Amino acid sequence: MSSARRSGERAATAPARTAPGRTAATVAVGRPVADFALPATGGHPWRLHDVRGSKLVLYFYPRDNTPGCTQEGSEFAALAARFRTAGTQIAGISRDSLASHEKFRDKMGYPFPLLSDEDEHVCRLFDVIRMKTLYGRSSLGVERSTFLLDAQGVLRREWRKVRVAGHAAEVLEAAKSL
Repeated sequence: MSSARRSGERAATAPARTAPGRTAATVAVGRPVADFALPATGGHPWRLHDVRGSKLVLYFYPRDNTPGCTQEGSEFAALAARFRTAGTQIAGISRDSLASHEKFRDKMGYPFPLLSDEDEHVCRLFDVIRMKTLYGRSSLGVERSTFLLDAQGVLRREWRKVRVAGHAAEVLEAAKSL
C-alpha cells in the first residue's frame, strides 16, 4: 500500500458520491466546491471564487501554535515557491480566531493566508469536524486534512488523517501532476 493511501488520500478517479456518514452538503472528489468566504490574515477577506484560475491547496489543521500544526505550516511554507511555480496557491484553515492566526502567521512567517472558520461552516463543508480523544477526554475537533482543487475549483484529491512529516511534498507532487 502506498504512503498516500495510508495517509487517507483519495485519488481523482474515486467516484463522486457521498460517503457513509457524510451529508450531500459536503465536498466530493470530482465535483466543484461551492464558493465560500472567510476572514483571512493580512487584513483582506478571502473568497474561493477569487483564486479561480489557480490550483489551490486547502489544509485544515486543529490549532495555532501547536507542534504538529506548526510543523505542517512550516513544511508548506518551505515549499511555497515550488507550489507557486506549479501554479498552486496555499491556504490554511482552522477554527482559531483571526487574531490568533495573525500572531501565528507573523511568528512563523508563513507566506500564505490563514483562514478563520470560527463558526465551522467551511470545516463542516469539507467534513473535517470529528470526535477526538486527548488524555481520556472526548471533544469535537478538526481532523488534519488537505484538499487539492484544480484551477476551475473542482476537488481533485483529498488526504484525511494526515501525518505531517513529508505530507507537503506529497501534495506538491500531486499539484504538479494536475
